[in-house]
Amino acid sequence: MTKLPQGDPELVKVFDTHQESEAMVVQSLLSSAGIESIIINLEAPQDLLPGVGGVIVQVNPAQAEEARRVIEDYKSNPAPEGDEMGAA
Repeated sequence: MTKLPQGDPELVKVFDTHQESEAMVVQSLLSSAGIESIIINLEAPQDLLPGVGGVIVQVNPAQAEEARRVIEDYKSNPAPEGDEMGAA
């Protein structure tokens, strides 16, 4: 049986999606807030488990609450079209 990647057990999941690009935006958002994170690709080989997969963003447990707040703030107030994550 092939084991799917689970990420670092010392870290906690704060975001998940099926789009790697969305996870990268979240990772960049967290980085700009001073929160280190990693992206774990959970894609399973199509011949093994078709349709199973996704991408998660993990952070240090001590920063998980702040990371979730930053993500929720961004979801509530997304940057305007063409504005790179609110950069001036």
